[in-house]
Amino acid sequence: MTAAVPLVLASASPARLATLRGAGVEPVVIVSGVDESRLDGLAPVELALQLAELKCAAVAGRDDLPPDALVLGCDSVLELDGEALGKPGTPAEATRRWQAMRGRSAVLHTGHCLRDDTGRSVAATASTTVHFAPVSDEEVAAYVATGEPLHVAGAFTVDGRGAAFVTGIEGDHHNVVGVSLPLLRELVMELGRAWPDLWS
Repeated sequence: MTAAVPLVLASASPARLATLRGAGVEPVVIVSGVDESRLDGLAPVELALQLAELKCAAVAGRDDLPPDALVLGCDSVLELDGEALGKPGTPAEATRRWQAMRGRSAVLHTGHCLRDDTGRSVAATASTTVHFAPVSDEEVAAYVATGEPLHVAGAFTVDGRGAAFVTGIEGDHHNVVGVSLPLLRELVMELGRAWPDLWS
């Protein structure tokens, strides 16, 4: 059996790493260090895609990558009422988000950018509709107190404590976690590789 094509994940997200590992891919993690606040005023879909492209480019330009590596940059934002919601950062902001989201639906957009060792890159966004339970003020306070929602796009997870507050998903579940495996497979194929080539 030939060695797997190396995949470099330009993200510090443990959820993205776990998703890829669960799919048989063992990525090398190199955090991009991109300042996510430098892009402002973009539509949510465009913001997710441009941040993914920035992260991918930042890591693809390094000279310590494995030979023949594919570099993957991803970024997620939640769209609610036309506004792009990233990581809330503070308990007060996470609480405000949940007060606005509960009992409603929003769309989680994840931008994906994949670049090969020749410098070719392909990029696309996957979008998944998320339906939130009408959670109480007490539940919101308890959830925010765990710290989990402070560091994730949209202030919720579907693979942690926040999962009980999500009543349904339309689209790819893994996209909400942070990387759409079906979309990534398509991008890998666009660059002339096969998805099983990435399996470790």
